[in-house]
Amino acid sequence: MTRSHLLSFLCGAAAVFGIMTIAGPSNAQSSNHVYELRTYTAPPGKLDALIARFRDHTEAIFKRHDIKAIGYWVPEDNKNNQLIYIVDHKSKADATKNWAAFQADDEWKKVRAESEANGPLTAKAPDSVYMNPLDFSRLK
Repeated sequence: MTRSHLLSFLCGAAAVFGIMTIAGPSNAQSSNHVYELRTYTAPPGKLDALIARFRDHTEAIFKRHDIKAIGYWVPEDNKNNQLIYIVDHKSKADATKNWAAFQADDEWKKVRAESEANGPLTAKAPDSVYMNPLDFSRLK
């Protein structure tokens, strides 16, 4: 599966699941509003623990740092142990600032250390792609 196929799938899934209702119709975005597609690859046997960490801890910490996760997915044929999600940012500059604050968060450091006591939950740094919505996109 190529990155473009994966991106097409995720964009279609976002439309099908009515992501527009999450943002709300009155939430006007600036012209430099961006989405970030992030892909994590877990070592064999670690994907469930990575998903649990996102569900049980990371999502709440994201909210404190203005990181708005739109949705989380795993590929149907998940041969590469991947967790994929899309994040909504006001701008790329805000994304940089918010990710730095998240990485410096004491609770995040504790959660990460505890969840990785038996080894890392990711095989490598996440793949990250910043995406700008087009004028006809339902997500802007």
